[in-house]
Amino acid sequence: MNSEHSDQEWMRQALALADRAEREDGEVPVAALVLGPSGELLAEGSNLNISSHDPSAHAEIVALRRAGAALGNHRLLGCTLYVTLEPCAMCAMAMVHARIARVVYGASDPKTGAAGSVFDLLADPRHNHRVQVTGGVLAAEASERLTAYFRRKRGKPG
Repeated sequence: MNSEHSDQEWMRQALALADRAEREDGEVPVAALVLGPSGELLAEGSNLNISSHDPSAHAEIVALRRAGAALGNHRLLGCTLYVTLEPCAMCAMAMVHARIARVVYGASDPKTGAAGSVFDLLADPRHNHRVQVTGGVLAAEASERLTAYFRRKRGKPG
C-alpha cells in the first residue's frame, strides 16, 4: 500500500472519530490518531476541551498522552500523528517535545495553524527536533465538518 493511500485511510478513521466526538460529546469535530513506528494504532483522541473544561484537551494532546501511556514513555520516537485539523502552537510544540516523526493533517487552520499556515513551528530550525509534515489530506472533507459545525452553533443555514 502506498503512503498516500495509507494516509487517506488513517485520515478517514480520524474523521469518523471527529464525527463521534461532536455527536456524543458536543465537541468541535477534531480528532487525532497516533501510530507507532511499525504502523500500529497506539492511541486516538478527540477534542475534550469543552466537556472536560480543559483548554489543553485538544485532540492531539489527548492522543499524545494516551500514546505515551501505551508506550510507557514521554518520547514517541518514530510515531506518526494524524489529525483532522492543522495543529495549533500548543499541539505543535507538544509534538516537538514528544519527538513525533511525522504529522499528517486534513484541513489547514488559517487563524491558528502552526504547521505551515500561520506559523511553521514543526519545521523551525531553532528547535532540537523537527517534524515531517504532510498537510491537506482529505482537506475538503475535514474543512466541511468544521464549517458545518460552526454554522449549526451559530444557527446559520447550511
